[in-house]
Amino acid sequence: MLARQWLAHQVALSDPTVGRGATALRMTEATGEVPTGGSGLGRQLVGLALATHLGPTLIVTGATTALAAAAGRGLGTMWVAFAVLAGQCSVGWSNDAIDADRDRRVGRTSKPIVAGLVTERTVALASVAAFVCCIPLSLASGWRAATVHMVAVMAAIAYNLGLKSTILSPLPYAISFGLLPAFVTLGLPEGGWPRPIVMVATSLIGVGAHFINAVADASDDAVTGIKGLPQRLGPRRALEVGTIVLLVSTTIVALLAPHRRPALAAALCVVAVDLGVVASGAHGRHRLAWRLALLGGVGCLAVFVIGGDALVRVR
Repeated sequence: MLARQWLAHQVALSDPTVGRGATALRMTEATGEVPTGGSGLGRQLVGLALATHLGPTLIVTGATTALAAAAGRGLGTMWVAFAVLAGQCSVGWSNDAIDADRDRRVGRTSKPIVAGLVTERTVALASVAAFVCCIPLSLASGWRAATVHMVAVMAAIAYNLGLKSTILSPLPYAISFGLLPAFVTLGLPEGGWPRPIVMVATSLIGVGAHFINAVADASDDAVTGIKGLPQRLGPRRALEVGTIVLLVSTTIVALLAPHRRPALAAALCVVAVDLGVVASGAHGRHRLAWRLALLGGVGCLAVFVIGGDALVRVR
């Protein structure tokens, strides 16, 4: 049902009979001005790149690729990188296409569609194209790994379609992040699942990032009616919960790593960053808190890479 709703939304946006004038009118009503739209291929490409949610996309893709390399995927690491990148692009583009009207309502000119760098129709079509490309790219790692990865991607799209406004909003993050190690290990020659505790740790990274990201968007979400679990808790509690969850994940990862000293050193760095998240949030600098949370997530995943083989292979 959710997949059909998503595809129907993208098809509707790509239908040339949906007049640009109507879109411009909606934008005028929301912001008081009509965006100029993309002018030139370079401008549109920049808009598309930004609409992927570039920072998180590169972080997730890079971390998963590094994990695959450390796990011994060899040349298969390339397929992991391409598949994860395609999935992340599809999710990011669908998010911006689906949320375009909400973003206009609150004047989020940091969004490429609202800023007029790229059209809603182009972003919607790109999301569908990336999703389609993600299927064969995932299958290059085997059907079991591909199934796991596509479930992760569809869970993230389900969040965009409406789960973000429910008490179950952390669930897609838990599923998507938790399945990434399985995508890596199921593509190995022996095709084993990672240890459950590894999947729990990556799930916690996703959930923690969700809570902290929601704090950064709290004012916009209040206007547009997004009422996920972090929004219901309020910015302060959401920040506290997100930070605690990331700290728990970091602890799990550090304890699992066979190279204990570098793992603990990295864990201490992550703890310092997480304290910065709390301090930034307490002073109302929510965007800085979100950026520090991303940095903390990278640090936590770096400990996974340090742990390498022992973290992702079934013993």
